[in-house]
Amino acid sequence: MTELPRIPLAGVIGSPIAHSKSPQLHRHWLKTYGIPGHYIPMDVAPANLETVLRALPQMGFVGVNITIPHKENVMEIADLITDSATLIGAANTLIFRKDGRIHADNTDGYGFIENLKAGAPNWNPRTGPAAILGAGGAARAVIASLLDAGVPEIFLSNRTRVRADQLHKDFGSRVRVYDWVQAGNMIDDAALLVNTTSLGMIGKGELRVPLDGLRTEAIVTDLVYAPLKTKMLETAEEIGCTTVDGLGMLLHQAVPAFERWFGRRPVVDRATRAAALR
Repeated sequence: MTELPRIPLAGVIGSPIAHSKSPQLHRHWLKTYGIPGHYIPMDVAPANLETVLRALPQMGFVGVNITIPHKENVMEIADLITDSATLIGAANTLIFRKDGRIHADNTDGYGFIENLKAGAPNWNPRTGPAAILGAGGAARAVIASLLDAGVPEIFLSNRTRVRADQLHKDFGSRVRVYDWVQAGNMIDDAALLVNTTSLGMIGKGELRVPLDGLRTEAIVTDLVYAPLKTKMLETAEEIGCTTVDGLGMLLHQAVPAFERWFGRRPVVDRATRAAALR
């Protein structure tokens, strides 16, 4: 009897996880490239995370995506951690090595920059400061990627200032913190505005930061992609700004993970966006 090759498995772990668009995205690529693999959503409680992760390689899994609430906790479980994940303090991608070790990486920053380049091809990171709303894990990834790209200064504001102050300590003097009540003023001189909060998302509160100070040449992007065009993006378009929706970040951050797991680098195109929105 001829031994058949093992079918590679991957997936996404979070809690809850039913809302995730990652399964339909990766399944689209698997079908498009004719790869005999599977991508599975798994709702795993924090108390069971390590047990599940240690068992998955024995079941044929080559890696998994990690999402809320596990991105930070998985750093304590991983055997190897990339510089990117260490800097951001969280991981969203795990690769299960053949020697049994778990390799943790963070591709959120990569996904953010690639989405920005795709949606605003004329963006020049050295044009001026970037204003960032929010100081959570997504903000850490955005700040790290922008500083690495050459943005001269980051203006940062968060509803709870202590979290923003922590990012200033972690990333240094190129990050300047503003009180939340000053957020509207801090965007006046920004060449790029990024919303990393959940405000404006379906089911969440509205983002009430005034945008009237935005320059028409500014680029505005929102990590929220439900709705695809948030009120912040609508307002920015009315002002005349170039806007970039948040769906592309989800798509682009998945590219390096898919390549590592399945051996093929996928392309983000119209069909990919359609698959994610289906």
